[in-house]
Amino acid sequence: MLFPAPSQLLPPPCDLNELLGSLQMITPLLDAMPGVVFFIKDCQARYVLVNQTLVQRCALKDRQTLLGKTAEQVFPSRFGPLYTEQDRRVLEIGTPLSDQLELHLYPGRQPGWCLTHKLALHDRQGTIIGMAGISYDLQAPQASHPAYQKLAAVDAHIRQHYAHPIAVKHLASIAGLSIAQLERLCKRIFQLTPRQMIHQARLGAASQLLAGELPITEIALRCGYTDHSAFSRQFKALTGLSPSQYRDSQRHA
Repeated sequence: MLFPAPSQLLPPPCDLNELLGSLQMITPLLDAMPGVVFFIKDCQARYVLVNQTLVQRCALKDRQTLLGKTAEQVFPSRFGPLYTEQDRRVLEIGTPLSDQLELHLYPGRQPGWCLTHKLALHDRQGTIIGMAGISYDLQAPQASHPAYQKLAAVDAHIRQHYAHPIAVKHLASIAGLSIAQLERLCKRIFQLTPRQMIHQARLGAASQLLAGELPITEIALRCGYTDHSAFSRQFKALTGLSPSQYRDSQRHA
């Protein structure tokens, strides 16, 4: 049996307003996802549709407060500009942001890991009319999966040895899998690639050490980075802040 292509089932909208109108009926479903932030923005990177999870993460009373504003106007100065920069790259170039591992500060200033995806929205002529995005919290690993014990050994090795070089090939040998099998099962069980698991372990440890008084260069070495600049680039890529900015944000919490 032949099925129509997705474009035939859901043709592109005439404009952003038509798209928003078509989504009104499913808004309650978008609100029923406590671990998932969902939003749509216009070509100026301003929120035009948000779900309740995003409203709560911003510690706001209602979604109207967010509508018409950019992330830069909503989030603290240490986070907002980064999110808006991401938005503008998607809107200007049309290249999606996919599987971006990020460390966020949630309400109560508790750090939490999430994966973010953003994509451009097009009208019937192929013109970009806005963008949509989701950011979902990383959940606990699927311990019921038959391969969980093999992957748990990989996770344990990463957490014990993140201060040293870790080769994905070595992780595959620990699990008794090929690299391709390891990649696929890590995504299924941990929602992360092996490389993302390494970044998570290193940056998670670094974020804790930055609460103390150790020099940032020393923290970089303790977390498996060969030099300060490489550590700073990776830390900012995943948190939106340089290590020194993150340290300052914790001190002024």
